[in-house]
Amino acid sequence: MTSEKGKVMVLQGNEAAAIGALAAGVDFFAGYPITPSSEIAELMSRSLPLLDGRFIQMEDEIASMAAVVGASLGGARAMTATSGPGFSLMQEHLGFACLAEVPCVVVNVQRAGPSTGLPTQSAQGDVQQTRWGTHGDHSIIALAPSTVRECFEMTIDCVNLAEFYRTPTVLLSDEVIGHMRESVCFPQAGTFKLESRAVPTEGLPDYCPFEECGEFVAPLSPYGGEYRFHVTGLTHDAHGFPTMVPHEVDHKIRHIVGKIEDRADDLARHEELATEDADVLLFAYGSTARVAKASVRALRKKGIKAGLLRAKTIWPFSGKRLNELADRLDLIVVPEMNLGQIVLEVERAVRGRVPVHRFGRVDGRLFEPDQITDFVLREVGR
Repeated sequence: MTSEKGKVMVLQGNEAAAIGALAAGVDFFAGYPITPSSEIAELMSRSLPLLDGRFIQMEDEIASMAAVVGASLGGARAMTATSGPGFSLMQEHLGFACLAEVPCVVVNVQRAGPSTGLPTQSAQGDVQQTRWGTHGDHSIIALAPSTVRECFEMTIDCVNLAEFYRTPTVLLSDEVIGHMRESVCFPQAGTFKLESRAVPTEGLPDYCPFEECGEFVAPLSPYGGEYRFHVTGLTHDAHGFPTMVPHEVDHKIRHIVGKIEDRADDLARHEELATEDADVLLFAYGSTARVAKASVRALRKKGIKAGLLRAKTIWPFSGKRLNELADRLDLIVVPEMNLGQIVLEVERAVRGRVPVHRFGRVDGRLFEPDQITDFVLREVGR
């Protein structure tokens, strides 16, 4: 079926993410099958060879992330997909990619944990791991889809942001979004923007792969290209060689954090529902936000002026819109399929000006609208 905009297909969220990766020009995928993300690897394994790309099933997620980093340094648009236990194994190489400023994409289709947990059930328990899973000071970009179409769109966004910022990015999906099916109307090819990483100009006399040169990231030459350069997981200078000089170390760490955190408001993407006159605000993301929309409508029918602020960008976290709403709110409720992870950032953003109540679910099941509605009614004394 087609429309004026493009082809319409009924897809799982995982399938839409894989198609988004292909549309964004991803030409390398290394991974290891893991529920509930395996459909992404399966589709990429069939599609990439037909597009002159490369698919490799590695022996585990540690090797998968290493291969993705190496392919990206070779000039590929590289991606992997996993779930909680595999994401844990990837953390060391994610830290390497943060420090070495290697663009790459990880799709994390969250499932209930910890450990192997509930492999076929959903959760939102990897939010803080996404931000702080690897050791040391760093930053990261993570987007959270709530629809199948957004799995397509946000995968493209993740590829673009990775290439533009020279950093790992994470599509923080979950089992519900990954396996639900919806119709997706795809945009016409060539109608969406694709970013390309900056590359050094030819004949540059002294190429410094980690010197910003007036821009907020340095150009990146592919391995095997015109320039020979050094990459290390040790703290390094502008040439890529290890350094212990305090001001060089300080500059490097502040750079990999600042290039993202200083642009948090620019990277922030939200969706709002009935916030114009809201007294009670639901702050949600991912599949939980779908349920929260129904709760807002139910609360409105009961006379509660409820609204929804849905975060599409999880990291870096921007409190700008929350700050704009906080002074006229009586209550903020944060439903999450965890025991309270993004709620900590909401509390930090509003600085005590409005009560923030957490509402967690950790049994592997998605919230039901009545659960959120009843929780809000209890909190407001109705």
